[in-house]
This record gives sequence, C-alpha cells and structure tokens, in this order.
Amino acid sequence: MQVYFGTTVSSIGYIRAGRLRALAVTTATRLDVLPDIPTVGEFLPGYEASGWAGIGAPKTTPAEIVEKLNKEINGAFADEKIKARLADLGSVPMPMSPADFGTFIAEDTEKWGKVIRAANIKPE
Repeated sequence: MQVYFGTTVSSIGYIRAGRLRALAVTTATRLDVLPDIPTVGEFLPGYEASGWAGIGAPKTTPAEIVEKLNKEINGAFADEKIKARLADLGSVPMPMSPADFGTFIAEDTEKWGKVIRAANIKPE
C-alpha cells in the first residue's frame, strides 16, 4: 500500500480522473469539492493538519505598503472568478488583516511546536 499526504490543489485532478483514491482529507471539515471524502478527524477525533500559504514582506516595509498589499490581495479573494477557480481546486482562501495573519502564524507555530516537543523530534 502506498500513502500520499498531498495538497488538494495538487491532487484534485488525479482524484477526479480516478488515478488517485482519496481516503480522507486532513482539514477540520469536509471539503465542498470532495463532499464524500471524510476527514481524518472523523476517525481520529481532534486531528487537523492543513497546509497554507501566505504573503509576507520585510519587517521594515512601511505600514501603508503592507495595508495596500493586504487590501489588493483580499480584494482578489473576493473576485468571483478567482473564488470559483480556488474552490474548484479545493483551496479555501482565508483573507485576513496583517495583524490577524501574524496571530495565525504564531498559533500554528505553537501548535506544531507542541507536536515536535511531544514527539521529541530533533533536527538532523
């Protein structure tokens, strides 16, 4: 048996073509694009592991530039064509403020830090 933990975006075409059988998704809830695929959390309560991507800027970037970038990026997420394309790929945009994104990164870092410490994972 081979197992692959890939992103929905990279896997959805193979799943739709029948070349890859999805057993579960690692998100907290089922995906609209794969409604019949259960979450890992349905078998292992509390399990959630989601990949994400974000856009950052150097710490010295002026606040007005950061706000302008944030406004434009969040505006793109509101565009119906972009929303539809992302949804078709199983991607769930999470528009947020720069401060909220900083909090999100800190919380995700703490979450995975606990996993690393609990598993006693050490760098090689």
